[in-house]
Amino acid sequence: MSYLEYFALDREPFSNAPDARFYFDSEQHSQALLRLMYAVDSNKGLAVLVGGVGTGKTTLARKMLANLTEDKYESSLLVMVHSGITTEWILTRIAMQLGVESPASDRLLLLNQLYDRLLEIEKSGRKAVVLIDEAQMLQSRELMEEFRGLLNLEIPGKKLLNVVFFGLSEMEDCLRLDEPLAQRVAVKYHLHSFTPKTAASYIKHRLKVARAKKMLFAPEAVPLIHYYAGGVARLINTMCDNCLFEAYMQKNDHVDARIVHSVAGDLGLFREPMGGADFPESDDSDLDEIESMLDRLEQKM
Repeated sequence: MSYLEYFALDREPFSNAPDARFYFDSEQHSQALLRLMYAVDSNKGLAVLVGGVGTGKTTLARKMLANLTEDKYESSLLVMVHSGITTEWILTRIAMQLGVESPASDRLLLLNQLYDRLLEIEKSGRKAVVLIDEAQMLQSRELMEEFRGLLNLEIPGKKLLNVVFFGLSEMEDCLRLDEPLAQRVAVKYHLHSFTPKTAASYIKHRLKVARAKKMLFAPEAVPLIHYYAGGVARLINTMCDNCLFEAYMQKNDHVDARIVHSVAGDLGLFREPMGGADFPESDDSDLDEIESMLDRLEQKM
């Protein structure tokens, strides 16, 4: 028996694998998506989303791609997997993703092909959008200059291509490699770690998607998970997954504070020496509010 069977769950609630079913529409993610879609729909050219590791940038990029429906947009999502990307590769890949057939090996010919394709997209009443995930990998001036050149593809009064960068804070350094490009950023939004209340809602949301029949985390466990994970969604997933497995191994019907402390120690997430106070004292009013909220959430599950 797995912990999924033990807790009567339909699927893993806290996997870090991308899964659109688990998209969590937090206030900041909703605000980010609204701003990025505004940038695209207004043909602003370049928009940027910055966030720390594990804050949901890739999830948001995939959500945005899903919102770019084929009837209104010609779109693609490119993930930069290493820093050795060349201008030739990025230009060819963008052209292919936007529908250029048989991209030319000569750069000038390829740019003409891409321009013609962008005109076709514009005449069809759609917008061309390229999403770049892990954009902090674009670590050369040549790449930044290439994107500036792509954003220069326009007709009078209208840009033909919109680009959205998703990346870590180091992406700011990449943009500064080409100051004219940095000055063209029309919309920028920063994702931050979850607050304790948002983390509680996030945990509940993931459990609900997995068809949990009740709240599996004790009220005092939730702020501890947030604390040890630093509010980072990816670490919250890892903590919760390990906590549920540990509760299953101990034949507990829920995760309590003792299990959270144990899992945090196993994962090396303790912030204080284990011999002293191993976690900060929770403010009673905050804990009461979180407990009350969890009670209300459980009643809806």
